[in-house]
Amino acid sequence: MLYTVLCYHDEDITTAWSREEEAVVVDRLIAVHDKWGRAFRPVVRLMPTNTATSVRKSGTLVTDGPFAETKEQLLGIYVIEVADLEQALAVARDLGRANPTANYEVRPVMTLVPDAGLAGTS
Repeated sequence: MLYTVLCYHDEDITTAWSREEEAVVVDRLIAVHDKWGRAFRPVVRLMPTNTATSVRKSGTLVTDGPFAETKEQLLGIYVIEVADLEQALAVARDLGRANPTANYEVRPVMTLVPDAGLAGTS
């Protein structure tokens, strides 16, 4: 089954990391990727929210960035293919140990195939 593991973090913390601090976290995350091997599909690290542009409603309103009043922002998205939710949670726990100041949310993925409609959960 395909799952997303959404990584939430406080941008004030992650953008303040020195190169060395970030390298330590990235090295620990790479170790998790190596442990789970082929389970990992695309991994996306999002740039800070101040680089975002939002399109609202019918596409007529375009603004700079999201304006959510939250302490944490979506930092990245992992797509993993594992046997079940328990394995997905195990991956998220490993990621959490590698980046202990982040929070992780696990969700099953429903795929949409253009011109074919919903393909269901994977």
